[in-house]
Amino acid sequence: MKKRKALGKGLSAIIPEAEGFEEKTGQFFLCPIELIEPNPDQPRKDFSEPELQEMVNSVKEKGVITPLLVSRKDNIYQLIAGERRWRAAQRGGLDRVPVIVKEASPTEVLELALIENIHRKDLNPIEEALAFKKLITDAGITQDELAKRIGKERSTVTNIMRLLSLPLSMQEDVINGRLSMGHARVLAGLKSSEERISLRDEIIKRDLSVRQAESLAKKAKSGSPKGGKPDSEKDYYFRSLADNLKRSLGTKVEIRRNGKRGRIVVHYYSDDELDRLLELLC
Repeated sequence: MKKRKALGKGLSAIIPEAEGFEEKTGQFFLCPIELIEPNPDQPRKDFSEPELQEMVNSVKEKGVITPLLVSRKDNIYQLIAGERRWRAAQRGGLDRVPVIVKEASPTEVLELALIENIHRKDLNPIEEALAFKKLITDAGITQDELAKRIGKERSTVTNIMRLLSLPLSMQEDVINGRLSMGHARVLAGLKSSEERISLRDEIIKRDLSVRQAESLAKKAKSGSPKGGKPDSEKDYYFRSLADNLKRSLGTKVEIRRNGKRGRIVVHYYSDDELDRLLELLC
């Protein structure tokens, strides 16, 4: 008889291996790994290869410690939570993994998977937004109801879902980490695609902070100042720097440029304020 591969030191130390297995709803049991399939509606689509390999190494050494959450589908089991552990177990050569069976409808499966990923902070903002949209559509619920179910503020749900208004190229930037959630929210607030593209390029090119991006977006929305010509991208950038200095120093600051040279003018309105600024600057 061919000897089965080990379950790993973690569970095999407490549960004797057996040729058969017994399903116990609500309790974990050791399930043949080939009877488990991933959930096609799993919110998480992006799995970091280094993190996955790290888990493979752990699984080889100690086995799968935390049971996977699954639901029964015909003669197999479909994952609700734990796909990364399942993938690592496959790569690690395990033939059985601990699972807990939960009876759930497809909508409940999506909701449970979403909540589990949110609590683990496993989802990027775009994955989260797509999961919110699917759950709202499939369950026929409002953003208010979704927020209550997953324990978030309604405004948080709204802001995350607004990211889906961005073009796919910018959504990819968020997924790949070129743009943060804060940057994406600023871009989503702009209506013009030209303004979005211009600001997105500036953020990446100059490595702008979210605050600087917000300042540039505000200037873009306001259009031409006092009926004059619209500010150039470079003007937007220097205005945002002046705004940052103003917030840091607590007084009016101007950046006056003349070609590649210029001056930074810091305003004060009393001797006491001058003393305060000198102390900050020196």
